[in-house]
Formats: sequence, structure tokens, C-alpha cells
Amino acid sequence: MLFKDKSAIVTGGTRGIGKAIVLMLAQEGANVAFTYLKSTKEAEGLAKEIEKLGQRALALQVDVRDFEKSKELIEKVKLEFGGLDILVNNAGITRDKALMMMTKDDWSEVIDTNLGGLFNVTRNAIITFLKQKSGQIVNISSVSGIIGLARQTNYASSKAAIIGFTKSLAREVAPYNIRVNAVAPGFIETDMVSGLKEEFKTAISERIPLAKFGKAEDVANTVKFLLSDAASYVVGQTIIIDGGLSIL
Repeated sequence: MLFKDKSAIVTGGTRGIGKAIVLMLAQEGANVAFTYLKSTKEAEGLAKEIEKLGQRALALQVDVRDFEKSKELIEKVKLEFGGLDILVNNAGITRDKALMMMTKDDWSEVIDTNLGGLFNVTRNAIITFLKQKSGQIVNISSVSGIIGLARQTNYASSKAAIIGFTKSLAREVAPYNIRVNAVAPGFIETDMVSGLKEEFKTAISERIPLAKFGKAEDVANTVKFLLSDAASYVVGQTIIIDGGLSIL
């Protein structure tokens, strides 16, 4: 098992990519804490899945936009699991619409959750990592933050900023044996994508060289690589997982 006896946090862990990452970590021997906002039933079900895999689970209802609650999250995990080794920042939302129709709330909610939430959790976790001179962080960005997608100025801005955050923090903490990297998924088969109109999904598929959407497990497997010793010399990088959509 790659992460035997390690302790991990995954924000936004009850569905889609987050859930796939949570289960991957548990399958590889980690005790996993994950956050959720509203989906209590799904959170309870996922915790049971982790326990069936022989690992300890901690489902925490936390709004990552709240700095103090994010601080409590880190302390609860350390108290429950005895430490913290891995952080995966996955929590994120979309409020897609053309800029001319976008409200201030549409903008602020996405930026505050996707970027502000990442800051809140990472800022509170990094102190522990620095003290122990070890730790792994993977941030979930998006291909939208690399190539830009129409009607996603708020989302693309937040995801592009995550890439900059990843590079800057990686430079700061690599000397302390802390590796920070990111992944940028393209169109992945999740609830978020399933809500798109069929004609739009067809049009996007035609632009993807592999001619299909990815699976959440494709992202989880890349995260597994980045967290593993196989990637011990990979620092500050963003790996794109999009079937070739962003090839220039």
C-alpha cells in the first residue's frame, strides 16, 4: 500500500473527483478525512465505504470559505488521526454564465470557494507540514484555467489562480521536504458535467482527440502518482488530464 498509516484530508470529498480520490487514498492504506457542505447522507455512506476498506474515516461538514472552521478542520484531523501527511484541495463550485449576465455574487461565490477555500485550508495545514518538515499537497485546478472556456470567467479565473498558487507555494516549501503540485482535469464524467446540455457535450467530445470524457478515476490515479514516491522529484507542476483537449 502506497500510503499505509498516512493521514489525509480531501476537501469536497463526497462526489465525483473528490470521492474517487478519497477511495483511492483509503485503498492505498491512508486514513481519510473529507469535507462536505450539504450532502450528509452521501458523506455517511462514503465513510462506511472507507471503513469497509479497513481504514479510519472522518466526515466533516465544513464550509472551506470560513478561515476559522478550516483551522478547526486541521486540528480535528490531527487529534483523530494523530497527524497529517496529505492534503488534496478539491472543493469547488461553478456558477457558469456569460460575463454580461454574471452577478457580483456569481463571481464572489466561485472565487471565495475555489480560491479562498484553498487558501484557508492550506494556510492552516502548512504550519503543521513546516513543523514536521514533511507533507504533500495536490490542488485540483481545471483545463478551464489553462485554455479558458466561454461562460466561465469566474471559474477559469479561480482555477488559473490555483496554478499560480501551486507554483509559488511549491517554491516556498520545497526546502522543507514538502511537495506541492496540481492537476487540471478536462471534461470528466461527474454530476457537474452530467448537467450540461447534450448538444454541448457532443460538441466538446468532437474537440477531444480521444473523443470521450474522462472518468473520475483517471484524475484519482494521477493524484496517486503525484503523492507517491514515484513523483519524489516532481515539484510545482500541473498535470493536465483532458484527453488532449488543450493540445495547442
